[in-house]
Amino acid sequence: MREVKTALISVYNKDGIVEFGRRLKSLGIKLISTGGTAAKLKEAGLEVTLVEDITGFGGLMDGRVKTLHPKIHAGILARRDVSEHVSQLASVDAEPIDMVVVDFYPFDKARNECLDLKETTELIDIGGPTMGRSAAKNFKDVLVVPGPAYYQRIADELEGHNGAITLSTRAEMAIELFKATSQFDAKIASYLSLLTCSPDESFPTSVSISLSKAMELRYGENPHQKAALYSAQGVEGALLGEKKLAGKALSYNNIVDLSAALNLVAEFDRPAAAIIKHRTPCGVAMSDRLDEAYRLALDADPVSAFGCIIACNRPIDMPTAEHIHSTTFVEALIAPSYEDGVIEFLQTKKSRRFLEFPEGFMQSSCNLVHTTVPGGLLIQTADAEVFDKNNLRVVTEIAPDKRLEEDLYFAWRVCKHVKSNAIVVAKNCVTAGIGAGQTSRIDAAKIATEKAGEKSHGAVLASDAFFPFADSIEEAHKAGIAAIIQPGGSKRDDEVIEACNRLKIPMVFTGMRHFLH
Repeated sequence: MREVKTALISVYNKDGIVEFGRRLKSLGIKLISTGGTAAKLKEAGLEVTLVEDITGFGGLMDGRVKTLHPKIHAGILARRDVSEHVSQLASVDAEPIDMVVVDFYPFDKARNECLDLKETTELIDIGGPTMGRSAAKNFKDVLVVPGPAYYQRIADELEGHNGAITLSTRAEMAIELFKATSQFDAKIASYLSLLTCSPDESFPTSVSISLSKAMELRYGENPHQKAALYSAQGVEGALLGEKKLAGKALSYNNIVDLSAALNLVAEFDRPAAAIIKHRTPCGVAMSDRLDEAYRLALDADPVSAFGCIIACNRPIDMPTAEHIHSTTFVEALIAPSYEDGVIEFLQTKKSRRFLEFPEGFMQSSCNLVHTTVPGGLLIQTADAEVFDKNNLRVVTEIAPDKRLEEDLYFAWRVCKHVKSNAIVVAKNCVTAGIGAGQTSRIDAAKIATEKAGEKSHGAVLASDAFFPFADSIEEAHKAGIAAIIQPGGSKRDDEVIEACNRLKIPMVFTGMRHFLH
């Protein structure tokens, strides 16, 4: 056990610091602090010794150099069992510091808000990590407390041991501090590498990735596999920062399906609902009312929807909830929010999970997508290009009318989120048939039109990549497809366009492919 007599507190996040300070003070622990932390503690009526009163040094460069002082770091690093350390500490008129409470600047803000280099460098914390590392190195004598998550536990232990702390706790907190500094440094290195890439390279020569475990999962894709969810940004929450409101724990498959569903509904400005199975949409619809959008999405493929994930881009209201409750088995729902009473109403089926994401969620153009391969990692920017109607090019003799144009825009947005090779048939802003993950485009077209059945007549067809042959156009014509949207770019584009002209099917090129492997 080691008694704590002095505590140095310097934190960016002030949550809980006053209550923690009160509990330390009640144990007779001397509080040392500086800057905004000291002001916060003093406002609460706590007696605080300023760092500058100990060092006799007011600081330089807007406070950048204040705690970086021999009297502070000697007090932290001095080994109490080494007489030379104790005597040297006394020789510079410094006192031992038994506890260091720190956290770091919010560097994630640089990545989340895509700050420039000047703004980013201001978020590189020096004093906090330096004091924390010093305390963690000397954990046999000094306790480091790395942030608000540990205040309750540490205060409880100190109170239970009359102001003393065990060696095992000091060692554990040191490990947590080194994890925090490692993650902090990795974030800085990774983001600065991206910001300072030379003009002739898109990615840095090396990348550091910092991951924080958000939760352990019941199992992976299958029950014999283990799994956990890690956040690349250290964001708390059940799913990449989203908030789980109710329901049992999420599974690995729930999380990947929720992510796919969320990205899909974020594409639409009007009320939209997406029903997802195995990362693939089985029904998507857009309407003027959310309950109608959900009803239409479910009608698109009610058989596939069993055991699905539902995502909505508007708060789920009671009319929508009533449709959901009376139709099919749902694993999880995600929406900006839920009207009063909706969750309680839908919780009668206990297996459902309810998640909430911030309204206005959109994929960030700053995001990078990582995929593991044996011995390495593939990294690419997210496919987050904003759809621009002005880039569409009518390549056939007949142009689509206004109604068909709206359906083409809708089908193209959905197609972006379907596994390649991908074909989407849609009518009146509702999917009618989806062909996903096929090794040939003609097979994807056959599956989509067969699933659509009679709904194919007068519908539109979207393809995530160019048609290598005109056979898919013939298949679309047989199904009654009224218009086609695709990227273009095939060596046989002329043959495909000629087939559309011969069959009187208007076709537009987007000039952008959306493979999803």
